[in-house]
Amino acid sequence: MDYVMEAASSAHFSGLRLDGLLSSPTATSPRVQDNAVRQPFLIGVSGGTASGKTTVCDMIIQQLHDHRVVLVNQDSFYRGLTPEESERVHEYNFDHPDAFDTEQLLDCIEKLKSGQSYNVPIYDFKEHRRSSDSFRKVNVSDVIILEGILVFHDSRIRNLMNMKIFVDTDADVRLARRIRRDTVERGRDINSVLEQYAKFVKPAFDDFVLPSKKYADVIIPRGGDNHVAVDLIVQHIRTKLGQHNLCKIYPHVYVIHSTFQIRGMHTLIRDREISKHDFVFYSDRLIRLVVEHGLGHLPFTEKQVMTPTGSVYTGVDFCKKLCGVSIIRSGESMENALRACCKGIKIGKILIHRDGDNGKQLIYERLPTDISERHVLLLDPVLATGNSANQAIELLVQKGVPENHIIFLNLISAPEGIHTVCKRFPSLKIVTSEIDVALNDEYRVIPGLGEFGDRYFGTDD
Repeated sequence: MDYVMEAASSAHFSGLRLDGLLSSPTATSPRVQDNAVRQPFLIGVSGGTASGKTTVCDMIIQQLHDHRVVLVNQDSFYRGLTPEESERVHEYNFDHPDAFDTEQLLDCIEKLKSGQSYNVPIYDFKEHRRSSDSFRKVNVSDVIILEGILVFHDSRIRNLMNMKIFVDTDADVRLARRIRRDTVERGRDINSVLEQYAKFVKPAFDDFVLPSKKYADVIIPRGGDNHVAVDLIVQHIRTKLGQHNLCKIYPHVYVIHSTFQIRGMHTLIRDREISKHDFVFYSDRLIRLVVEHGLGHLPFTEKQVMTPTGSVYTGVDFCKKLCGVSIIRSGESMENALRACCKGIKIGKILIHRDGDNGKQLIYERLPTDISERHVLLLDPVLATGNSANQAIELLVQKGVPENHIIFLNLISAPEGIHTVCKRFPSLKIVTSEIDVALNDEYRVIPGLGEFGDRYFGTDD
């Protein structure tokens, strides 16, 4: 059976456990999202009462000062006590899941994730009821932090999270902090705090909070005192936020992982003062990386071979039915990299003539006769308006190539081009090394790198 190879990773570092944190988030919303909606990054922060959750949240918010971040507290969704419950408030378990209005909390998170603002209730901890005439309006943001002792308890809320953090602090430290907080901030006496802790808080922690620890992606010992852990979490969040929004909107758009080497090569080929020799050299290096990444999205079959030691190695066999198709002429600059990666690969060509800004005319095509049976790597270093790409893809589809068998490879892409291609061919994959800002009035990619074909083949003079 064909399958795509995927890698998973995990790490331990300075008291911070990262289990699956480096892999792509699997959170999905139960509601169908419109393609135009930007998905916020939802972080759940749980842990025992007074474990330092709020401190950790405040540190994350402070360090993510260049992004819009909002904090939603599960405490805001406590159910208001009835008159009978208020009379016996010392017998009420505020740490039990039934103490919260989970349905309203779920509604709040779903609306925020779908791009809508929400009026979060305000809970009075002295009166044990919500304010009837005031609320806190939470607007759409890049990052939403949901903090509370039981935010991992309900799977519906848990599955909406992109990252789950559990703050793990010694029980004695948590009790001391709770006494200080409840006596100073919530007007309670020490005896009532200790009685409530022994009767409700500790049993609820053992029954509900601690078991939810297994759902955490990250466990932070010592809470806010663990600056190394918080710094690593913030770094990871920044990496995820740096992922272009279009990769979130269109699941088949892939940008190769950016490194200083890749950024450096982009800096060189975008420099208008670079020599032709250096432009070709560094363009070829980048193209090779894009091609290698694109090949990683092809199906593989399992294969066993006998090694020189007489042992059996179980690996994979490359996709046999494969070909490249370059959009003349810039796309021809990517052919050598493809040949270097795939020995003896067949390469077809498509020539599309520009007739004004919007009109395109197919001039020439030469494709393998059995192309309908192959996976196709479509080659064009720059995706601008997407009109030429759409015409080339339409031709391939007419020739019998399934849409999901086409992988479009390019060095840089304009958002307008990605929208144009992905809306018409949602099952096609796009692999690029960078997504640029936009197109200008002349339909050129900005900041871009100029007319790639002219610069690569030396005809720009």
